[in-house]
Amino acid sequence: MRNIGQAIFPEFMTTSATSAALATSGAPVPPNSPATYRLAGSNVPDLPRYLALAGPTASGKTAAALAIAQRHPVEIISVDSALVYRGMDIGSAKPSAAELAAVPHHLINIRDPLQAYSAAEFVKDASALMHDIAARGRLPLLVGGTMLYFKALRDGLDDMPPADAAIRQEIERQAAQKGWPALHAELAGVDPVTAARLAPADSQRISRAMEVYRLTGQPLSNFQTSKKVATCAINTGARSQIDQNFPNRSTTLTSPDALATSVVSASGGHLLISLEPLDRAWLHQRIAQRFEAMLTGGFLDEVKALRARGDLHPDLPAMRCVGYRQAWQYLDELAARSLNMPGASPTDELRHLAELRDKGIFATRQLAKRQITWLRSMPERCVVACDAPDAQQQVLALVEAFCQRC
Repeated sequence: MRNIGQAIFPEFMTTSATSAALATSGAPVPPNSPATYRLAGSNVPDLPRYLALAGPTASGKTAAALAIAQRHPVEIISVDSALVYRGMDIGSAKPSAAELAAVPHHLINIRDPLQAYSAAEFVKDASALMHDIAARGRLPLLVGGTMLYFKALRDGLDDMPPADAAIRQEIERQAAQKGWPALHAELAGVDPVTAARLAPADSQRISRAMEVYRLTGQPLSNFQTSKKVATCAINTGARSQIDQNFPNRSTTLTSPDALATSVVSASGGHLLISLEPLDRAWLHQRIAQRFEAMLTGGFLDEVKALRARGDLHPDLPAMRCVGYRQAWQYLDELAARSLNMPGASPTDELRHLAELRDKGIFATRQLAKRQITWLRSMPERCVVACDAPDAQQQVLALVEAFCQRC
């Protein structure tokens, strides 16, 4: 499931003679320019009470969510930037047809892979759904691993400057000449905070960050407000162990009832449960097993079908999802080998397939690491060790206590 770093910025269109002229030089727009934007503060949505279940990929979120749904009248809202796309089922670990039928699910299969889906769109859609679900007398249950979506829903989104086609074209031209690592280095000079979290080849996000700076003279990081959230006073015991990197100690939830009471009072009517491993090796093994199962289950055929459409390309947000990016590259290389070295031996093909497996597993492990890092920045979360034998029982105990008191 997914990725943190899959932040997709909303697309707008605007024209500005001033910004277009300054785009060529790469200079920021001066403060008195019509294209300058004021930092406007966050717009935090007004939400009904809700449950949230977050965690890194392969931590068992789907199984835990379905267990909750068997005991409580919930509807699930997916918090996953890959599950929104139709035709991307195997590589995104999308819930099965039976699982989708067992409980109402939302924000799954709502976009074509050719389309982008932004954090702002998620906040708008999820907020409306949460109110609709509450009006039906049911409890919204948000489940997923796209931490940017959770943060946007919790903190709101600052007003962002609209996109400018002329500036984007100039940035693309410069990238073609110098390469994206050079623009990444330029970004580090004006917005080191944003540059530090982006890979030098992350063209989509580097382009947007440079665009914002050239439009406003302000770094993108200034628009992404950091807000303090009340900290949960009690934890399960797992949290302190995980955060302090003690990987081999077991944990039990000694007082879920007291914990849920504290969380309700501290968080304003919602409970965020975070599934995090005490032992990273446990999660790594599950990631490897799941990626192997995807390959066996037809993942490459799924990507071949997407490529066969003819209108998709590897720079689209959908095709940049972990797993899909590596599979697309593998198929590109396979096509090139077929042209240059026809009649490759089965041994060679098995070796290349093993390389895909290793790259996919490594990329997924890196995704999980980023997800856990984001989770640790959410002090209101209540941690359940997902590798504990009774992890699901701990989750259910928390939910039961929350529902009784909120």
